[in-house]
Amino acid sequence: MYKKMISFIAVITLLIGATIYSMITGSIEVTAGELIAGLFGGMNENVEIIKDLRLPRIIISLFAGAALAVSGVLLQAVLRNPLAEPGIIGVSSGAGFVSIIMITFFPALYFYTPLFSFIGGMIAFLLVYMFSWKSGLNPLRMILIGVAVNALFTGLSEFLSSQNASSMMSGVSVTSSTLTMTTWSDVEIIALYGSIGLIIAFLVYAWCNHLGLKDKTLKNLGFNVNRARFIISVIAVLLASTATAIAGMFAFIGLLIPHIGRTLVGNDHKLLIPFSALAGALLIVVADTLGRTIADPIEIPASIIMAIIGGPFLIFMLRKSDRIYGN
Repeated sequence: MYKKMISFIAVITLLIGATIYSMITGSIEVTAGELIAGLFGGMNENVEIIKDLRLPRIIISLFAGAALAVSGVLLQAVLRNPLAEPGIIGVSSGAGFVSIIMITFFPALYFYTPLFSFIGGMIAFLLVYMFSWKSGLNPLRMILIGVAVNALFTGLSEFLSSQNASSMMSGVSVTSSTLTMTTWSDVEIIALYGSIGLIIAFLVYAWCNHLGLKDKTLKNLGFNVNRARFIISVIAVLLASTATAIAGMFAFIGLLIPHIGRTLVGNDHKLLIPFSALAGALLIVVADTLGRTIADPIEIPASIIMAIIGGPFLIFMLRKSDRIYGN
């Protein structure tokens, strides 16, 4: 219990520190004191610029990281596969494809983009689930089918983006995850849909714990396995689709963060879900801050930073620890 408490305190402290550092660092720099005074007093011109341009992308980074990390936790619980992650099994690419369609052809419906992206994410997930089922779910088959579905929707997105300039810009914003042009309108959307998804995700933590048992055991206990799997899957796809629609595609978040979470706080989803939300938010904020500042004035997409950080770190974690999804 002591280790779990320390882990929560550490990730919360790091998240607060990274958020403040991200706010005061960049092309316009202010001190922490000037930032606080400007946010509440409104008399500092630099802080006003930060409030309009930098703060929205930070808030979106927080919600996107939390949503993707928790989505990974839920999908791994449903599929009992430590490699299940929105990006790998095609959910993010399906959501991204529908996002490009909506932004390009129906810009007036922008506020509802996460809902349409959710439909795209669910289609991708159902395709993976349907083609992977053969006298039960085989983890390896599921991942291979997921890679194929991911490639399909990624190709469709690139094809659509290549048709005209406006589509290209939409495709770039969805796939590169620079977060550069995000606004307070985007914050309102991701805060609404993201908060709903995260709250519901925590409410089903007991179901996630139950799914760690064998189906036969659960059915003997009167637990409706199929209903629980379906509802948890819907929540996971909603979270991933919302993050993809507003922030773009990020790799490794839903794969890396749950593994770290199980190492630090254990397999109980009552702790794993909130810890993953905090750690995922921290990781995206750090990636976006590095992307803005490491090669200033050139901005590196946060998705690229995340891939550079996530790939080697995941390999390191897997080699160091034998604890993968409770084994």
